Order: sequence, then C-alpha cells, then structure tokens
Amino acid sequence: MNKIITIGREFGSGGRELGKRIAEKLNIAYYDKEIITEIAKNTDLAIDYVKQVVEQKPIVYYPISIGGTLNRDYGFICDNASQVYAEQCKVLKELASKSSCVIVGRCADYILRDMNPYRIFVYSDMESKIKRCKLKGEVEENLSDRKLKKMIKSVDNDRSRYYSFYTSQAWGDKLNYDLCINTSNKEIKDVVEEVLSLFK
Repeated sequence: MNKIITIGREFGSGGRELGKRIAEKLNIAYYDKEIITEIAKNTDLAIDYVKQVVEQKPIVYYPISIGGTLNRDYGFICDNASQVYAEQCKVLKELASKSSCVIVGRCADYILRDMNPYRIFVYSDMESKIKRCKLKGEVEENLSDRKLKKMIKSVDNDRSRYYSFYTSQAWGDKLNYDLCINTSNKEIKDVVEEVLSLFK
C-alpha cells in the first residue's frame, strides 16, 4: 500500500519546505504547485484562475435563478469553481494511487481520507512566520512587518474558508490531523528528522 502524507499549513510556517524535505528523505513523490498545472490542463481553464480558486476563498454568489452548487453556509458556488474542485479530487486520487507521496494543501487530508493518509498540520507564531517569509523571499522585500502580518492573516483566512467550505471541518483543528507541528523558532531541517522517526 502506498504511503501518503498530507500537509496542511499556515502561511510562513514552513509546511511546504517540510513536505519537500520529507519527500526527499523518503525518496517519494512530492506534489504542490504541480497539482494546479494538472487541474488547469484537464479543465482548459487558465492556470491563474485555477490558482485563485484553490488558494483563495471560494467564489460564491446568490443567483436569482438556481445555477450552481449550494452550500448552506455560503450560498452558491459558481460552476467553474465546482469543476475545479471536482478535478482537484480526481487528480489527487490519481496521484495517490500511483505511488507513495507527500501532498501539500488542496484539502488532500479530507479528499484522500478513504486512503488513510498520515495527516500533518504545520503552524507557527506570527513572529516566526514573518521572519521565515523574509528569509525565504516569499514576499516583496520592502514589505513592512505590519503589512506582512496583514498579508499572512489574509492568506490563512482564505485557506481556512476554502477548507471549511469543501470539508465542513475546521482548518487546523487538531482532531482532523494525526500530527500537529509548531515550528516557532525551529529550523525545518531539524523538524524533519523528528517527523521521519515516525516512519521508520
């Protein structure tokens, strides 16, 4: 049976780096941004549009005539967004069936729940997230700490709403994961060794 590891993460917590390092150490596939490219290819939708749908809050509207997918908390989600999520489910299941892998984000812990993945959630305090973002060059160089903090909160809020919309679960809730990792003031390479001990 394939070893499937899913990683949910707060922005700036180092979750992406953690996933990549785990995959390298275990010599298994790693999927993150490649999923967006695959969804775009399969749906004939622009990559930027797919990225917006899967990384930000759902595109929701309240139509006069019914023509979308109803969610009791949000109203209707437009047909393209429903198409993207359906393709996302299909792509994730195909990738997980093909070989052992690490998958970052994309509600993978929920979508692949029948395949019994090992579910990790990575979080950190704000000070560490700001520092990590600056060190990794993930944001504009001239962004002040105040603006960076606002951006981090915005990204995390979007991820939380997206996850809750499609899973009806709380993003980051410890009950939804097998392991929650606080990376505050930690080097990701050191955390990797601790996590790998669970798979030996």
